[in-house]
Amino acid sequence: MKSIVVTGGTKGIGRAIVEKFAQEQYQVFTCARSADESLKELSNVHFFKADLSKRNEVLAFANFVRQHTESVEILVNNTGFFIPGQIHNEEEGTLEAMIETNVYSAYHLTRQFVNQMIELRSGHIFNICSTASITAYTNGGSYCISKFALLGMSKVLREELKPFNVRVTSILPGATLTNSWAGVDLPTERFMRSEDVAEVIWTAHKMPASTVLEEILLRPQLGDI
Repeated sequence: MKSIVVTGGTKGIGRAIVEKFAQEQYQVFTCARSADESLKELSNVHFFKADLSKRNEVLAFANFVRQHTESVEILVNNTGFFIPGQIHNEEEGTLEAMIETNVYSAYHLTRQFVNQMIELRSGHIFNICSTASITAYTNGGSYCISKFALLGMSKVLREELKPFNVRVTSILPGATLTNSWAGVDLPTERFMRSEDVAEVIWTAHKMPASTVLEEILLRPQLGDI
């Protein structure tokens, strides 16, 4: 049974990815800061409680995965969060908090699994970026900074891993109906579904090994919100 690691797998896009790959008979390893009992209803899913903004908990999660599988075929760096604001007026510590969660978690966890992928000359890393990785929003502040950085990391990884047959894909979703949009007075059809993003990841991974979808930009049909 092939193994996939998905961070932030209890809600939103992460949860949809967990469910999709579990249905496809992958062994799924996921984590979040709080447990979701409904994950127990999914076969082949292993959960570990961890706050990936803390490096020691990233390492603990990686060790948990290694205790249960010999190799990881797919890594999805999905953990992240959004605080609206502007650079000149957002609270002190906002940048640090979002860099630690949205970027450092992906950096440190990738380093835990990529060397084995290089050795096996096989693997696929997905980084869940955002349209905020390429578009500066006036209320995006530190979130935009962190997502620009994550896309930059993806580009660097892509160049580094080309010779080792390890694929790297950046996913850049626009407005997706997740908890980040809770309380917004807009019809659900104005958003993309988390399941749509999961389907795109599945499709990208199933491409022949000779081909990599480097960057995938998704937006609601009516455009950004």
